[in-house]
Amino acid sequence: MSKPSNKNELIAAGLRVMFRKGYHAAGVRDVVAEAGVPQGSFTNHFRSKEAFAAEVLDHYFAHTRKLVGEALNDRTLRPRERLLHYLDIITERLAADDYFRGCLIGDFSIEVSQASEPLRERLAAMYREWLTPFERCIEEGQQAGEISTQFPASDLADFLLTSWEGAILRMKVERGPEPLDRFKRIAFATVFGSMRPNGT
Repeated sequence: MSKPSNKNELIAAGLRVMFRKGYHAAGVRDVVAEAGVPQGSFTNHFRSKEAFAAEVLDHYFAHTRKLVGEALNDRTLRPRERLLHYLDIITERLAADDYFRGCLIGDFSIEVSQASEPLRERLAAMYREWLTPFERCIEEGQQAGEISTQFPASDLADFLLTSWEGAILRMKVERGPEPLDRFKRIAFATVFGSMRPNGT
């Protein structure tokens, strides 16, 4: 009879440990201790820490993809409202962690993009995929006259996510919501401001 796999437990534990310690400071011993499994379980499933981190990132991005879909596919809201709804969903989750935890994709972008080419490539692919639904939503908003057409939807999507990631990093330093609230307030009064005269 085959032994039960501890792979999912290790990935979930790796996510928690890397959020707390970062990629470089998180050791295999930390991960197996967090998961409560034997150390041999790690080498049974992952050929290296780098390969493990890639799977942790994939796991995290799958959850991010789900949140994006929930917000941007909500047809009860107008496109501009959907964009803000996504940011509000993330803000609530960050608040639940007392603004200590940020975005693993953003954290890894800073920490591993120069140290690991495979992880850098994985992150670049994630950003490309991440941008697509935002670009479609912004395009829809532009066609509806809610969002300015001064810039292409692709540029606006990139601006939104890049600036939001920066606000999250600042939030971790401040340990409070001000950078997130400031970004939303300014971005949705200017770049993503309503084009309708009555502001609706």
